[in-house]
Amino acid sequence: MSETKQWDWEPGQKKIPMADWYKRFGWVEEPYVSPDGERVAAIVNTDEMAFNVCVNGDTWERDFDKIWHLRYSASGALSALISDEGEWTVAIDGTPWENKFGYVWNPIYSYNGSSVAVAAQQDMRYCMVLNGQAWDQTYANMTYFALSPCGTKTAGAVQVVDADSGEIHKFKKGTFTAAFQGKAWDSVFVNVWNLCISPDAQHLAAEVRLNLYEYTIAVDGQAWDRSFECVWEPIFDPKDNSVVAPVRIGGQWQLARNGELIWETPFVQLWQQCFSPQGDRIAAIVAPRYGRWTVAIDGDVWQRDFSDMVTDLVFSPDGKRVGALAKEGQNWYVVVDGTPWDSAFDMAWQPVFSPNGEHVAVKVEKNGKFALALDGHVGSQMADAVWDPVFNSAGDKLLFKSIQDGTYCRQVLSVDHFRKSATIK
Repeated sequence: MSETKQWDWEPGQKKIPMADWYKRFGWVEEPYVSPDGERVAAIVNTDEMAFNVCVNGDTWERDFDKIWHLRYSASGALSALISDEGEWTVAIDGTPWENKFGYVWNPIYSYNGSSVAVAAQQDMRYCMVLNGQAWDQTYANMTYFALSPCGTKTAGAVQVVDADSGEIHKFKKGTFTAAFQGKAWDSVFVNVWNLCISPDAQHLAAEVRLNLYEYTIAVDGQAWDRSFECVWEPIFDPKDNSVVAPVRIGGQWQLARNGELIWETPFVQLWQQCFSPQGDRIAAIVAPRYGRWTVAIDGDVWQRDFSDMVTDLVFSPDGKRVGALAKEGQNWYVVVDGTPWDSAFDMAWQPVFSPNGEHVAVKVEKNGKFALALDGHVGSQMADAVWDPVFNSAGDKLLFKSIQDGTYCRQVLSVDHFRKSATIK
């Protein structure tokens, strides 16, 4: 939250008209808003086979053949995948990387927004590109990609043994491994899936398939001593770099650390585990019985469960509270510490806690309009588009970013004022 201290938190509104964009350009694609809410941007069509990006009404200095996946990073840099004379690369605030490729895709951003990585293909060879610099080594095939949280290293699941579609015996022996900063592990596996790089960017973990029937987790190329019926995506413990992953044993799922089970209770399903910011608690989405979903924290299960799904699990910054979304039938609910809010929504997005964990704000949709909800109260302002809320560092103000009737509006609201003006409970 330290970077938000530099933002303008004076209560009030700033408006940017956007209606004329639709008159000036052939078409306007989905708008995106900077983290601080000061800029709104969209990809625009300027001519036949010519595209640009409009930011607060002004376009980048030049057009490109095609622009795709426009996004703001956490630092406020605006990036997009662009095609320039038939070659693809990344443009940051309108400036393309010097290196260009046959194609780039799957951009990943570091937590602080300082880095962006993409997967790239050149002459039918594949690699990762970090801040414009490609791996020295390329591979015949690459799937699943990772960027370290600090933004300094990349990884991918790569094919290192040549095999055509008829050479089944080669696939059964193993053709894939993981490459960390372009260097492939010595170990080869039948399959390699979801990758995770440690917070200090020194270690790489991945789901691996040992043969047709056995799965486990590999860390820095070394498979766990124990194999399982199946595994899900691993994560690193931020305190000691141990690796935690869901594993399937006897038809049920449990949580394992470095291959050893750490929760006593097995579940019908267990996945999407996450650590608290301090690393002293771990939560996961679980199914205690078939067709019922909830959350377990350090192995203890919420009393309330839900029929369709639970998703978007998140800890508060202080690590003391947990929020998630739950779906039952056509309705979405915000669930905090195991208790759903009274209001049901057509859609809801991941809960956002205030820095001290006292308040929870959520972007929600109801009857085709969007709004913010705070601590179970839905705001009175409904809009055509709304972005995730942001609290100031003190947790007493809320940044509300919205578009209504062709005008983008940046508003700073006090938490007390928002609660008093809320119309629906």
